[in-house]
Amino acid sequence: MNKDNQQSVSFVSFTAVIAVAVLLITLKYSILCVVTILSAVWLIINYWNFLVRVWQTIPRDAILIKDYATYFIKIRIWNLLGYDTYAKIFKKNVEKHPNKIAFKHEGSTWRFIEVEEFSNQIANYFKEQGLKRGDKVALYMESCPEYVCIWLGLSKIGVIVALINNNLRADALAHSIKVSNCSAIIIGKEQIDALVEVINSTTDDKLNDLFTNSNVYIKNYIGDTNSLINTSISKAINLDYELKEISKSAPVKDISEGSSKDQMLYIYTSGTTGMPKAAIMTQSRAIYIAMGAKHIAGITEHDVVYTPLPLYHTAGGILGVSCVLLGGSTCVIRSKFSASNYWTDCLKYECTVAQYIGEMCRYCLASPPSDADQTHQVRLILGNGLRPQIWNDFITRFNIKKVAEFYGATEGNANMINTANKVGAVGFIPFIGEAFYPVTLIRVDPDTNEPIRGENNLCIKCQVGEPGLLVGKIRKTTENSFSGYVEKSASEKKIINDVFSKGDKVFNSGDVLIRDEHNFFYFKDRTGDTFRWKGENVSTTEVEAAISNIVKLKDCLVYGVEVPHTEGKAGMVAIVDETGDLDLDKLSAGINKSLPAYARPLFLRVVKTPVSLTGTFKMKKNDVQNDGFDLTKITVDPLYFNEGRKFVPLTQELHDSIVNGEKRI
Repeated sequence: MNKDNQQSVSFVSFTAVIAVAVLLITLKYSILCVVTILSAVWLIINYWNFLVRVWQTIPRDAILIKDYATYFIKIRIWNLLGYDTYAKIFKKNVEKHPNKIAFKHEGSTWRFIEVEEFSNQIANYFKEQGLKRGDKVALYMESCPEYVCIWLGLSKIGVIVALINNNLRADALAHSIKVSNCSAIIIGKEQIDALVEVINSTTDDKLNDLFTNSNVYIKNYIGDTNSLINTSISKAINLDYELKEISKSAPVKDISEGSSKDQMLYIYTSGTTGMPKAAIMTQSRAIYIAMGAKHIAGITEHDVVYTPLPLYHTAGGILGVSCVLLGGSTCVIRSKFSASNYWTDCLKYECTVAQYIGEMCRYCLASPPSDADQTHQVRLILGNGLRPQIWNDFITRFNIKKVAEFYGATEGNANMINTANKVGAVGFIPFIGEAFYPVTLIRVDPDTNEPIRGENNLCIKCQVGEPGLLVGKIRKTTENSFSGYVEKSASEKKIINDVFSKGDKVFNSGDVLIRDEHNFFYFKDRTGDTFRWKGENVSTTEVEAAISNIVKLKDCLVYGVEVPHTEGKAGMVAIVDETGDLDLDKLSAGINKSLPAYARPLFLRVVKTPVSLTGTFKMKKNDVQNDGFDLTKITVDPLYFNEGRKFVPLTQELHDSIVNGEKRI
């Protein structure tokens, strides 16, 4: 074969190979095209509604994902650069603008450098007193800038601070101090009497040892603490006097030894039963919670944040003040909420962001109109519990452009936020984010609150529109971790095992929510022995124990009842009084002395016959709870209303004024 023929054969062979390859590739991609088209058709037919919902929520979800990614990456970068604690991050803000106003409180202002220096004095002083990393100090004070400086300063030397509710009295206060295992107590002058009462009345050996061996440091105390020594508080120390000569320089070595894993605060929560529980707040958990709310809500360092919320709670004490400590903003602290001064304060201090809880919103709406209602500069409100029924009225009257309603628990990992101005929603989860943020609703038995289990004894996810228990899958990652409580047994009660697969664990929020077709979540109710009133979780077990002691161990039941035109549930107590010797004056006095205002029952039912018992000798609460304070249902037992700190007969006229919203409660 000559050379030309050989080249022809080669060319033909090459062409044939190319042709076959093209045919195969074309056939392959034709098959892929057909498969793709059929798959798309199948998806459209079977998931059309879902795809429509995904398409409708893309703008909403894209914004949330962007904001989440921004703050997540920022925290990661901080950690890589060594800024993994509050003290280290705050130092950056101090260096950036030392003379900027950090806190405003009544007539005082605190610059960033002043917060830094006072917190350094706290750190240096208590280090000199022998406190070391891992020790605990109880902080029992009114809200003020010093409050923040104290726990910030103690965190610089690794001391854990237990933030005790300054409304607590008697047994609840004693319990909170005891479980903190503190080696020192810092109190405000306003709390002296309450602490003295506990010291004088306790019979608990552990508490007696604590009070005998621990110093009590009193802030803002005018006078000589020697008057308290050898009487009730055996080791009373005037903290202001002690700090006068203490160095304002930062304890650099101690701060450098701190890490994101360090426990920083104990924040008390009612939980589902019993006395207050001390939830553990680590450095990283607090940073993620605070920075998440800040970035997703859209708070910048140029904002002035108004917080009339108590600083012993997460909302005010972490979200509010962290806008300063971590974000470089300015925060206006008000020691006690005032509806008549809420918007006046916002106008006076030129606030651009304001915090709230639902009850505050109702009180503000009930207050007389003022020029400040519309002339303030607040563009965003951040909080939880704004009722759907008053949502539009509130934002219209007070000219609010954006509401960032959130849902969360101090110790929980099932947190969310509604930044889409969706009326009534406590938050939403992007459809694409469900795999990365495993928070969902499961079916529970309405009577026992126990999860309903199906195939393979696993829990069942709720469908759209079906009420269910909110749970968050526990992972080892920082974002989905569960730090739990100081008391290990309390932590174990908040965990459900074998939920969606064998061996997995979820955090039990204790709350029943509903999810709509666009993945917006709405709060429905609380499970267990708690109800929410005045922005606080009220433990029925705790209130029952206090009242039972007052009425000489008579059987009593405490429960929440719905009252029109109010948020949450008001407290009601049913006391069994077979002998007819119940002293209402003594009961009122005892309740006012033993319980904080939000935990005092508003309604009283005196039951003449014993309440039904369960097989385990527990009184059946549903029998009386379903009756509420309805005079048409309760015709034999006397009913009373707690008015002016005394119980008065619940007449039909008084009942109607409460139900119609004419009577403010």
